[in-house]
This record gives sequence, C-alpha cells and structure tokens, in this order.
Amino acid sequence: MERRHHKPALPGARHFEKTDGGVDPAEVRAAADRVATLLVRGPHDPTDRSVVERVVALADTEGLEEIADLWARAPADSLAGALWRLYLLRQWVHADPRGAAEEFERGRWRRPVAEVVAGVAEPPGPDAVRAAVDAVLRGVVEGDFADTLFRAAAFAQVTASGRVARAPSDAGPADPAADHSAAGLRTLADQLAHCGRLELAGELH
Repeated sequence: MERRHHKPALPGARHFEKTDGGVDPAEVRAAADRVATLLVRGPHDPTDRSVVERVVALADTEGLEEIADLWARAPADSLAGALWRLYLLRQWVHADPRGAAEEFERGRWRRPVAEVVAGVAEPPGPDAVRAAVDAVLRGVVEGDFADTLFRAAAFAQVTASGRVARAPSDAGPADPAADHSAAGLRTLADQLAHCGRLELAGELH
C-alpha cells in the first residue's frame, strides 16, 4: 500500500494567518526568532531537537522558501535578519550562477580584497557561498558563525564592484540600473558585516 507523505508541521508565517485574514506580527516574530536561534545555536533540549529536525525536513522536501518566509520582516541587525540576508544572497547565486561567478571575478580585479571586509583574507566564490549558506539554513553551523557572515559580506562587496565593472568599449556610460543593483548588494554586504560584528560581541539575537 502506498504511503502518503505529509509536510512537516512548522510554525511558518502562514501558520499565523487568522480566519479573518490577519496576521499576528508578534507571533510571527517569535517563531522567526526561535527557528533562527535553533538553526544557528543548536537545540538545548529534546523538544528543540525535534523542531530542528522538522525544519531540516521541511527544507529538504519543500524548499528553504518555507523557512525563509519567517525572516523577511526581521530587523537587519537580528539573527533572523542575518539569515534572511544570507538567504537572499543564496537565492541570487542559485538563480544566476554564471552571472554571479562573472561579476565576482570582475570585482576581484577592481579593488584590493583587504579593503572589502576587515578580517577576510580571501573572499569565497559563488559555489563556496552557496554551500555555506545552504549548510547554515539546514541547521549545520560549522565553525564560527561570524566568519560565515563576514565571508558572505565579502562576497557581496566584491560582486557589487564587479557588477558595475565594464570591459573597455565605446558603448557610453555605465547602465544606471546596474549601479542601482550594485548599491543594493553593497547595502547587503554592510548589513551582513554589521551582523558579524554583533555576533563577535555576543549581541546578535
């Protein structure tokens, strides 16, 4: 007899939608904070362990979007906000791996790596960033989480420089849309680096 598979139960944002269509922001924020803490800090009791397992199962079967949906409105300087920004970076690299790689390579020639993010001797490439973020979002934080944030910030900063780089041509000025997009990446890099500093100080919650 064929067994039917059911989605793992997880208190995602849609879980808090009331029958009248409203959403309780406090409950969504609490759920976002709890899931973020469990993924990065690990479980402290058997109940926490079961939640982590459900989160990981959901990520594997339904995609990380179900989890990341919780973090979209979190403050930029929070643990949940840091995971949301890592997720955004991951989504872009997954969606356009060739473009990410090309912009990263161009960016590496535009500015010294030492000036990108303090403490990052060599920023990771797209594949390394994607793998690191995938691991974090599946509850496998290896080593220092601050290092993950700094390295992701360095990648975003280098890629932002590469996004506005252009090969010599007579095509005229750079595309303003590309400049705007690069500015968004730089903002993302700054936010991730700030979260990294908060993590080192024990103030990222």
